[in-house]
Amino acid sequence: MKAQVKTLDGGVTKSIDLPEIFSEAYRPDLIKKAVMALQSTRRQPHGTYPYAGICSSAVGWGSGRGASHVPRLKNGSRAAKVPQAKGGREAHPPKVEKVLIKEINQKEKQKAFRSAVAASINEELVKGRGHLYEGAVPVVLEDKFETLGLTKDVITALTTAGVYNDIVRAKDSKKVRAGRGKMRGRRFKQRKSLLIVTAEKPLLAARNLSGVDVVTVDQLNVEHLAPGMQAGRLTVWTESALVRLEAR
Repeated sequence: MKAQVKTLDGGVTKSIDLPEIFSEAYRPDLIKKAVMALQSTRRQPHGTYPYAGICSSAVGWGSGRGASHVPRLKNGSRAAKVPQAKGGREAHPPKVEKVLIKEINQKEKQKAFRSAVAASINEELVKGRGHLYEGAVPVVLEDKFETLGLTKDVITALTTAGVYNDIVRAKDSKKVRAGRGKMRGRRFKQRKSLLIVTAEKPLLAARNLSGVDVVTVDQLNVEHLAPGMQAGRLTVWTESALVRLEAR
């Protein structure tokens, strides 16, 4: 497979062969498994105080008094400690020792990554995610794109490449989250837009654009390529990034 390398002003400098990784078969099952394994590492263990609800003087009365054998407070008859008692312990509380991390085999993880990279040039999958763009995928820009230091210059280059409408789509999608999460530090929801992959260092001038993620080839993972476990993200590569990807 071949791809055209575009200049910042919209021209075409040359045509290059894509790395072999772009020929990988589409495996949505492995992509989902790999993304879930990656996301599970960010979960924070939480649990209750181990002695919550059982710090009391309650003991059972024993037999012969016509009452149940639940623990009762020594200065009265109110039940305590047991789950069915007011102020008693919780039956099955969350525990910090619970294993939250999901495992994935190394070869499965590598195959999922290759599959997610290949899915980024599948037009059916890219359009299925709702991305807006003109022309063909993948979008490959010359290495000069990595040196841009102003956001307005990045916007101009992406507009010329025919992918800026997708950023506008993400910007217009921003809305207040439904439910209690809006009160817990995640008030807004917004769709994902472009993924910009460079060779040496991330393109910081583009990091403030709506829905855009900027990473280097070495930082690239399956969650970048398949947000929400759905592959086919619209990705902008630089020529050097593709060379580095082949050697990864």
